[in-house]
Amino acid sequence: MTVRLTVATLNAHGLPLKGARTAERLGAIAAEFEGGDTDLVCLQEIFAYHHLSRLRKGMPSFSHVAYRPSVAGPAGGLVTLSRLRLASMTYTRLPWSSRRSRIPARARLNALHSGMLTVPLADSRVRVLNIHPTANTDGDWSAHNRFRQLQRDQLTALAKAVATESSPVMVCGDFNVARASSLHAELLQRSALRDAFDNQCPPTFHADYLSPGTTPHCIDFILVAEAIDVDETGLLFTDKRSLPGGPSYISDHIGLLARLRLPSSTD
Repeated sequence: MTVRLTVATLNAHGLPLKGARTAERLGAIAAEFEGGDTDLVCLQEIFAYHHLSRLRKGMPSFSHVAYRPSVAGPAGGLVTLSRLRLASMTYTRLPWSSRRSRIPARARLNALHSGMLTVPLADSRVRVLNIHPTANTDGDWSAHNRFRQLQRDQLTALAKAVATESSPVMVCGDFNVARASSLHAELLQRSALRDAFDNQCPPTFHADYLSPGTTPHCIDFILVAEAIDVDETGLLFTDKRSLPGGPSYISDHIGLLARLRLPSSTD
């Protein structure tokens, strides 16, 4: 029996803190998902419990919610909400930089909050990995960039997690690594995953939030195992929305959606 699943991913915070209007934007995100047909949503940058509470209040049909509690909010800012039953969740902190690294101190601190949330679907053999590695704030994807080794270590950890079990995997998230980077190609090779968008996804970061002259890249992905078929893909939150405080983008990221066919538990 074919199991169909519509999955979405979005870095939901994103915008600069000043004037971010987070409550308004999270309310709009929740309303759109609640009114749509998405079965499972992987969110990144949900760092506070009151932000999670607002999402859950606005998404009552997503009654299954996975995250690892920490002092201030979900660990790593990672939350997976689902209309389908989920099995036990695991959270893994990704490798982080030592003090001898050449990356900025703030980036080293942020690396401590880079993680991976793994949730199996209860009625399927499929595992869903929600991931948010450390950002390359240089926007430089060359082989000699100071973020490269840290990002390689984190993506290597992801590839190992994919291979931990034989069950089919999908990985969703803000990878903070451009599709044009050789690190992305290395990840696909090591993990045997493929891009649900068949490498055709446009830039997933709004150019409005980049420095003048900076080129936006595709840095958000839905990657799937060979056993998972992709029927359709689409983009979410591409335009500004009318919010109580005035028009605004929902996030500095664009969301991704994929309609998938999963192997059944008996396949």
